Amino acid sequence: SPAGMVLSVLVILLLSVLYEAVKMGKAVLLRRALLALPRSLSQEALTEPQEGDGGPAQGSPSLMAFPTSFPRWFWFHVGQTLFHVVQVVLAYMVMLAVMSYNAWIFLGAIAGSTLGYFL
Repeated sequence: SPAGMVLSVLVILLLSVLYEAVKMGKAVLLRRALLALPRSLSQEALTEPQEGDGGPAQGSPSLMAFPTSFPRWFWFHVGQTLFHVVQVVLAYMVMLAVMSYNAWIFLGAIAGSTLGYFL
């Protein structure tokens, strides 16, 4: 029926928008996770010793701060993993709908992806 087809296209459009939103949310969470990493694990700290440091054997404060920052980074990683699972499930759902070879469903997926990326 025409009403069922319109509803199907709208559902696929909304799934595509949600997929793009999850993809952007995952990128934001990655940025926050990288900022939550302790300074002692950054590339700069590994390649260039800071002034006044005699080496890691002296128990520098940056290495001592690692255990307090680890749980925060770990929870960001758990959140990223959950975002990834949701993103994959949505992508497969949209792909399955597009594989019905219905032009309107295909256009709904393209329009939803475009709208989601724009927002």
